[in-house]
Amino acid sequence: MELVEVREGLARILVPKAERIYDAPVFYNPVMALNRDVSVLALRVLKPEKALDALSATGIRGIRYLLESPVEEVWLNDISREAFELIVKNLSLNLGSEGEIVGEKRVVFKGEKKAFANLDDANRLMAEKFRYFDFLDLDPFGSPVEFLDTALRSVKRRGVLALTATDTGVLCGAYRHACLRKYLAEPIRGELCHEASLRILIGTAVRYAAKYDLGFEVLLAYYRDHYFRAFLKLRSGAKKADRSLARLGYLWQEEDGRFTYEEGFLPEKPNAFGPLWLGSLKSPEFVEGLERELKSLEPAHKKTLTFLRTLMDELDVPFHYDTHALARKNSLEVRKISEVVEGLRELGYSATRTHFSPTAIKTDAPFEEVLEALKKD
Repeated sequence: MELVEVREGLARILVPKAERIYDAPVFYNPVMALNRDVSVLALRVLKPEKALDALSATGIRGIRYLLESPVEEVWLNDISREAFELIVKNLSLNLGSEGEIVGEKRVVFKGEKKAFANLDDANRLMAEKFRYFDFLDLDPFGSPVEFLDTALRSVKRRGVLALTATDTGVLCGAYRHACLRKYLAEPIRGELCHEASLRILIGTAVRYAAKYDLGFEVLLAYYRDHYFRAFLKLRSGAKKADRSLARLGYLWQEEDGRFTYEEGFLPEKPNAFGPLWLGSLKSPEFVEGLERELKSLEPAHKKTLTFLRTLMDELDVPFHYDTHALARKNSLEVRKISEVVEGLRELGYSATRTHFSPTAIKTDAPFEEVLEALKKD
């Protein structure tokens, strides 16, 4: 395996040389640098003692946690022998020590902080480390669902679970039956698919967590490029689980683009999409903390700051109106987003752009008012 060195944040990482990232024996995706930037900022805000990067590949995420956050102990795990050996090399490169070999499947690096390179199935490791981690990161290739049960037993009852899902085709309805199998939810296609997909992912986590008398607060959840990401702060107790379950519900959309949603464990009308999360997608205090920490961190991705500011300014209400889709469905001319937003604000409604689409807005205005704003010259 021929290796080349890349730099991301404060880390120096050896990665396999390959013409395409998917052909490499150990996966490294430079596009996910923004994802890792936000995750590093999250650890700087949350200040966990022990963190797990359950599916580490090259180790880039866990190593950045060690170098750029106050976390005291990080576990970097992968089931691949090649990945494990590369993780050990990268830890040595960044921590300046060879590490202590513990059996055939674990190498421990001790210094001001402690790092564990671990060769194992992620589910087996998480089952072994019951209620051990303050912060647990699941960033798989595809769906995180097969790891959810053990992750919820491995993270502390007041810890944070970070989820990434890259199976966008499944969650967005291109593979409806796969979504029904994996997420036990009916997906929607069209302009609402990305937000609905994110809410389906969170709603699935709600149902898994409730079995263990766990609820949670969504610190931040977003869609970017080819993935969905959510930071979930666990809340312990049956009542907290009940409150989270109460925020599940369903979405309906009509041909003209009008949508409605209702909370409820089962849908009361046909043609429903869900179940999905209808609660908040962010904690303003948490997002402000991320932006504050960014001032003392050199981001690896040039768009990290812009993206965080978009998330901070975005109105936190369920679902959005894509102005191009509405114009097409209602035989209207497309207007500038800024004009539609300003028109709704002049009427006393809240309205903002949204990160889900460059042609969409979030607003608390009724559907009829949104159409009127689209019609005005």
